Amino acid sequence: MTRRLRRAHFDEQTTLEGFDFAASPKLPAAQIRDLAALRWLQTGEPVLLHGPVGVGKTHLAQALGHLAIRQGAEVRFYKTSRALAHLAGGHADRTWTKRLGELARPAVLTLDDFAMRELTAQQADDLYELISERAQTGRSLITTSNRNPPDWYPLFPNPVVAESLLDRLINNSHQVFMNGPSCRPNKRPGRAAPQSKTSTV
Repeated sequence: MTRRLRRAHFDEQTTLEGFDFAASPKLPAAQIRDLAALRWLQTGEPVLLHGPVGVGKTHLAQALGHLAIRQGAEVRFYKTSRALAHLAGGHADRTWTKRLGELARPAVLTLDDFAMRELTAQQADDLYELISERAQTGRSLITTSNRNPPDWYPLFPNPVVAESLLDRLINNSHQVFMNGPSCRPNKRPGRAAPQSKTSTV
């Protein structure tokens, strides 16, 4: 388990037990706890976490990955921009197929900060190949995004690619809208972050 956790490349070792549901009563606690049963992992279905900044999407994505690792699954966590950069490097050194396999192979792949900005044609094609490969082999994908899934379509330069890719991703997915105030400390100049003895999402 220690090796699997290291290979996952989580930003933080977060767990569902450490998720602060009390921080925002608007969070869909029952739906989140249902995801903890990992039925989506057994069926290879996507989990799409979306909502405002700071409500705990990344924490939850990593916590679900942690649960999957406890069940013996291989998990990888990437910022979407870094995953796309990794694939782009494969076009330059002719290792693209190998790099695609690295991202397609784990039972769970998390793409954090998904759909943050418009994609280039090459990025859209790479993302299409990655998501298609994982869908065909029944491997789960978790995404976190500040945009609602219907708002992802205009970010793709080719509407045909967008329709094909996002239909694969959105259909049969578990969509969790996480709403509420940001739980991140206020870091504006001249403002001290509130002191607390308890952890936040």
